[in-house]
Amino acid sequence: MDITIHTTVLPHVDPEESLAFYRDVLGFEVRTDVGQGTMRWITVGPAGQPDTSILLAPPTADPGLTEDERRMISEMMAKGTYGWILLATRNLDDTFEKVQARDAEVVQEPTEQPYGIRDCAFRDPAGNMVRIQELR
Repeated sequence: MDITIHTTVLPHVDPEESLAFYRDVLGFEVRTDVGQGTMRWITVGPAGQPDTSILLAPPTADPGLTEDERRMISEMMAKGTYGWILLATRNLDDTFEKVQARDAEVVQEPTEQPYGIRDCAFRDPAGNMVRIQELR
């Protein structure tokens, strides 16, 4: 079997703010941007890795969601418990400094975890947890 991870989805509240974070702060390239207003689906990904992407999508666009489900999603996003992603870098300290310098919300400074990795964490504009671990 030959299976790869192609795209993962993270919700956005404000597509322009999310686009600015992933493009301008993390340095990802924009692959697609469709829709209008807050109903935009934006695909971004790391340069040099065309087969791996993040789709930034409106979280409540599904017409099958109930109002209670829409409210719950909004509440979870506001608390930062709805979406998250784990990224990796070879130089965690340098990456942390660059992202922090762009006024990203720091959740955790670079830390050696008891389970053997060193990582840090930020929140994107929608409240998604973005953890970055150091490759060894």
